[in-house]
Amino acid sequence: MNRAPGLFFVLGVLGLTLVCDWAMAADKWQPAKCPLPTRWTKDVSPANALPEYPRPQMVRKEWVNLNGLWEYAIKPRHEGLPEAFDGKILIPYPVESALSGVMKPVKDSQRLWYRRTFTVPAEWKGKRTLLHFGAVDWDATVFVNGKELGRHKGGYDGFSFDISDGLKAGDNELIVSVWDSHGGNGSAKGKQHFPAITNPGGVMYTPTTGIWQTVWMEPVPVTRIDRLIITPDVDSGEIKVSMKWQCATGVGGEGTFEAVALDGDKEIARGGASWDGQATLKIPNAKLWTPDQPNLYGLRIKLTGGDQVESYFGMRKISLGKDEKGITRILLNNKFVFQIGLLDQGFWPDGIYTAPTDEALRWDIETTKKLGMNMARKHVKIEPDRWYYWADKLGLLVWQDMAAGDNKDPEMRAQFEKELKAMIDGRYNHPSIIMWVVFNEGSGQYDTPRLTKWVKDYDPSRLVNNATGGTNCNCGDVNDVHAYPGPASPKPTETRAAVLGEFGGLGLAIPGHTWVAKSWGYKVEADAAALTGRYVKLLRKVHQFKENPGLCAAVYTQTTDVETECNGLITYDRELIKPDSEKIAAANRDEFPPEN
Repeated sequence: MNRAPGLFFVLGVLGLTLVCDWAMAADKWQPAKCPLPTRWTKDVSPANALPEYPRPQMVRKEWVNLNGLWEYAIKPRHEGLPEAFDGKILIPYPVESALSGVMKPVKDSQRLWYRRTFTVPAEWKGKRTLLHFGAVDWDATVFVNGKELGRHKGGYDGFSFDISDGLKAGDNELIVSVWDSHGGNGSAKGKQHFPAITNPGGVMYTPTTGIWQTVWMEPVPVTRIDRLIITPDVDSGEIKVSMKWQCATGVGGEGTFEAVALDGDKEIARGGASWDGQATLKIPNAKLWTPDQPNLYGLRIKLTGGDQVESYFGMRKISLGKDEKGITRILLNNKFVFQIGLLDQGFWPDGIYTAPTDEALRWDIETTKKLGMNMARKHVKIEPDRWYYWADKLGLLVWQDMAAGDNKDPEMRAQFEKELKAMIDGRYNHPSIIMWVVFNEGSGQYDTPRLTKWVKDYDPSRLVNNATGGTNCNCGDVNDVHAYPGPASPKPTETRAAVLGEFGGLGLAIPGHTWVAKSWGYKVEADAAALTGRYVKLLRKVHQFKENPGLCAAVYTQTTDVETECNGLITYDRELIKPDSEKIAAANRDEFPPEN
């Protein structure tokens, strides 16, 4: 059994192949020697590699988790299927990570191969079988029983194949071939840097190659729900629901779907529409979603023909408006809420791009809130759905960056825009996400007004930041500057709110809790007391900027140390909060002791 925490009960059907795979080498598996383990490293094994349901906003009851031990091989890029594999790897941890059990680099002149077998539960007879990948970095080709199913380019977005026609009774063979350009050839790389695996340094970190999110299967009817689009309208007290659908036969059809909104177990609204239409549900006395009260409603969607999924939504509005002084403000549910948050890079010393456990994902968000913050800027990385699920459930506002790319030629730019759209499509329904960030500090920046307008037109329900700390093109919803250690504030305009996209970076290396012997920070402090004092001083100025010239948000660098950087409020292994957490939380809440 699996449970999508707090909202839905999900039946997890675990195929026998999982038990066989685990038994094959589980007694011999162990993580590679990690430079810095976390408290969750010891909890990871082939029997429980991220067992949670991976898609909390579109839940089907039956599914099979394919995480666990697979075979792997690293071969020259242009060679075909290897005759022999190199060993075992624990999926979904990237091959460069200690938790994979491998911890080896894959060069752009090489290709990474995966192999495993699986069986399909007998109960799925008569249904179609979908194979899902949460994310594979970067260029993946998938084969079942020797037949190529398809190819996908993109390191952060999920993709699926209908594998029904290639299945056979008993054991089936799944092979995945992956090539990663490590930032060349149009891939959005974020902070990944290939040499960092052997020569870490600066603001670029160990790369991720291949599978780094959950792989899983589920049975579906011939005509199925492919995607949900849920848009809250706080002013009217409604949600609007539409969907994308697929038919395995390729034949179009007509039908209706029904949407039911739930407050706990109680039905509060019901509506329907044609398959290609939109249902509007009136939510009586709607409980709004905020960081202080992250109210979530359940949602059930059923197609004529039988497909049914469960989801959830929050009644939340984000917009710009003027305060009583005429200053342009960011409004949450039509009220100004000052946003103070962390630059969150989403790296882990044991899993690199992949958190060791779901509990670890939750811990980062809970700790951010305990430090008196209400926001995180997810920095040039797109997380698995479950990170945003915890942000939705625990109440954390999210600025979501697009992963940076080089974007030097038309082919690279086309790929960047494809992945930009995939990011919005894949994370659209999360109430926690209130802003899309197109570019970071000018990295790969091009056609900024056009892309900013495109994002705003595609998703008018959220704010758009054209370039945080980059070339200011006077477009989008915010005027964003970076200042280290700062702080600083731009001036708001008639149409753009003032935000401080990055500041701080105060460094403190704690012996025994660092990735390398020598770390760096933007402004290194002598000890925890000095770090606390400097932070409080910075935040006092931040809150002064809130009044004049009208700052609306500030993002402190950063949540944790990352590899050679020691400028996190928390050590990279998540063992220590470096400054005095109570004084930090008070400063974030604009509560200060009298100045001397």
